[in-house]
This record gives sequence, structure tokens and C-alpha cells, in this order.
Amino acid sequence: MMDELTLIQRIVVWLLPVVFAITVHEVAHGWVARQYGDKTAERQGRLTLNPLKHIDPVGTIIVPGLLLITFTGFIFGWAKPVPVDGRNFKNPKKAMMMVALAGPLSNLLMAIAWALLARIGVALNMEFVSMPLIYSGVAGITINLVLALINMLPIPPLDGSRILSGLLPDYWAWRYNQLERWGFLILLVLLATNTLGMILGYPLYYAQQLFFSLAGL
Repeated sequence: MMDELTLIQRIVVWLLPVVFAITVHEVAHGWVARQYGDKTAERQGRLTLNPLKHIDPVGTIIVPGLLLITFTGFIFGWAKPVPVDGRNFKNPKKAMMMVALAGPLSNLLMAIAWALLARIGVALNMEFVSMPLIYSGVAGITINLVLALINMLPIPPLDGSRILSGLLPDYWAWRYNQLERWGFLILLVLLATNTLGMILGYPLYYAQQLFFSLAGL
């Protein structure tokens, strides 16, 4: 849908959805952690929607920028992880599961919000207003679905691994979490070999169709 846009137009369209998706994802982790008794993120000033508090130069700027410039059709990124101290939880395993789940769930809620914004653009039927809303809505839906799906992969330290770890017996959870040192490398290999695209391709396609339908596209 965005093939007709210039590189500058693509950057303008994707900038806010990407930064907002990454920022809210991290704030959601910190907010839920606070509800379960851990105020570490709050004390460090991370429970804010100010993206400057969350930007990771590589994950928030360089990686999404390169993916956008190279027209891969697949954009994702990350922010500085919100600090969470499990020692402050009464039930650490349950709390960590809920904290982990909060990130992808926030992305799904944002995807709904972007779909509704695009639907407003469709309803207005005024090209100079409608097209920016529709393009931004499509970008917002896509980046949030990508982040939700990627983060639910059971690869430490992604959110899906935290949820799975909470379901495993303590010993096996400990052994499983030892994979975290290799997690980033595993993701890079999956991305470089297009395995990540194959894993997420069908779920992303059908999720996009659902949300595009909600947007009236």
C-alpha cells in the first residue's frame, strides 16, 4: 500500500507509530510491575510517554531506519528495557508473567487505536486529511502487530520466554533462562536467514487482515 511513497514520506509515516509502539510497550511493563509492588521503573523516571527516556540508539533508531531504507517490508525495533526487580514481588513468577504479558497486550490495544484512526480517515473521504490518517493507521497497525508477535516468541529475553518461564518448574525455568545470553544472536540469525519472516508471515498476514477490516480498508 505504501509502494508509491518516497523514502522521506515513508519515514514521516512510520516515525510516530514506531516510536510510540516501542515507548508504550516498555511503559506497560513498568506500569504493571508497579501494580505488583515494584516501583523501580517509577523511581528511575521510566513511567513516562516521553520517548527520550526510552530510546535505544540501535533498537529505536538504527535498526528501524535501516529496515525502512532497505525496503525489506519488515520493520521492528526496541527501546531500553524498563528495569524490573523481581525481589519486590510477593509472587515473583506470577508477577513476572503479567509484567511480560503487558508489553504485547499494549501493542494489540495500540493496533486497535491505529485501526480506528485509519477508519476515521476512510470515513472523512477528504484526500488531504484522509491519506495521512490511513497511511499512519496502516503503519501503526503493522508495527504493533509485529512487536506483539515477535515479543511472544519463546526466545529469552523476549516476553514470551518470561511467560513460558513462569509456567515451568523452577529448575527447568532456570535452565531455560540460561539461553538469554544467546537470545539476541538467535534473533539476528532468524532475521538474516528470513526464518523470522517465515515464522511470523502467516500470523502477521491474518492479523493484519483482521485489523485492516476494522479500519475499513
